[in-house]
Amino acid sequence: MYEYIKGSLTDAAPTYAVVECGGIGYYVNISVNTYSQIAGAKEVVLFLHLIVREDAHLLYGFASKEERALFRQLISVSGVGANTAGVMLSSMTVNEIAGAIMTENVNAIKSVKGIGLKTAQRVIIELKDKVGGMEGGGAAPAGGASTVKDEALAALVMLGFAKAQASKVVDKVAASGEAVSVEQLIKLALKQL
Repeated sequence: MYEYIKGSLTDAAPTYAVVECGGIGYYVNISVNTYSQIAGAKEVVLFLHLIVREDAHLLYGFASKEERALFRQLISVSGVGANTAGVMLSSMTVNEIAGAIMTENVNAIKSVKGIGLKTAQRVIIELKDKVGGMEGGGAAPAGGASTVKDEALAALVMLGFAKAQASKVVDKVAASGEAVSVEQLIKLALKQL
């Protein structure tokens, strides 16, 4: 029903944003990933998904169409509601979720709060064929040291390493200045994991 909302960001927190458009403030549920992209902005564009329940009409907003598409695919899986999909998108990036599904990494999906073994398996079975074109299609900025670190961390998480542990090792290796590319950073980090 709604495609996007464009307006002034009047209030934002990691779970919601209030966007003023035409004198009306719209409360929009967002993920932490979307929050990190819009925090501090004055004007925003959020791609919307409307969920109509018996007791409420809920707007979910996303910084990219890819994130919204993945959200829609996640809520199509039995046992995954809007809140669980929001937690998944807050815990992992679109590329990390797509990579975990494509590589059938049950542990990565199961690591999300509220996702058990059976639900993780169901997500992989039902979405493996649907997310193939999504991986690598995220809106990550090109270039820059943080992007290299982010990509290396995402790859290590997809390989099954715990995100917190992998993040520490990636930061340590990046600080040493030995690694220039994502591949070098991953190789050096693997030696320390």
